[in-house]
Amino acid sequence: MLSTEIDRAIRKELEQHLEFGGTTRFLHWVRAFMIIFLIASGFYIGYPFLQPDASSEPIGFLQAYSRAFHCVAGFVLICASIFRVYLFLFAKSSQPERRSIRQVFNPIVWIKTIGAYLFIAHHPHINGAYNPLQFCTYLALGILTLVICLTGVSLYSHVYHDGLGFIAGACFGWVEVICGGLANVRAIHHIVTWVFIIFIPVHIYLVIWNSVRYPNGGADAMVSGIRYVDNRRV
Repeated sequence: MLSTEIDRAIRKELEQHLEFGGTTRFLHWVRAFMIIFLIASGFYIGYPFLQPDASSEPIGFLQAYSRAFHCVAGFVLICASIFRVYLFLFAKSSQPERRSIRQVFNPIVWIKTIGAYLFIAHHPHINGAYNPLQFCTYLALGILTLVICLTGVSLYSHVYHDGLGFIAGACFGWVEVICGGLANVRAIHHIVTWVFIIFIPVHIYLVIWNSVRYPNGGADAMVSGIRYVDNRRV
């Protein structure tokens, strides 16, 4: 009996909000797995620590297979990222994300958000999916994704010269010019990879940290899409 009354009280105070649509959640995990695979396969391409047994037969293609799967995963990441931007701009289910833009220009929300992360203030009420710090971080991550995809396509066009490689070289040859040469393209591609390597554990830590400190469904929002909002603060 007591638990039923508690459940009713909770339902009165909390309201479920659909924060991320199904397609958005699916693309999030697609991009997450592709980035992890690209990091692993990219390091192997740069340092092939596994070598097939020597053979006179043309069967030792481990490096070629690694490069091929790396390229496939790269194009999957490109397609998923383009579709994700489309959803952010036009999908009805992405309205909570678009509403987050307004708070980026609110200095009071910025101060309270930073204070919450420093344990010296309560987290402000957020009208949208992200607080200003989260939104700017994800925006920077999107820009870095664009950079690593452009440099990746440029490198791809120098390995595969026919078909898609030829089209990529014709459309994105300017990337090599802007970077000042193919060596710089490869260096930028490698540096941005390290940014992703640093971002992933920090991102996982902060998601768990937010979910422990603010138990509103934050950790599983990218699985269920649901976040719980305190009606008393709306």
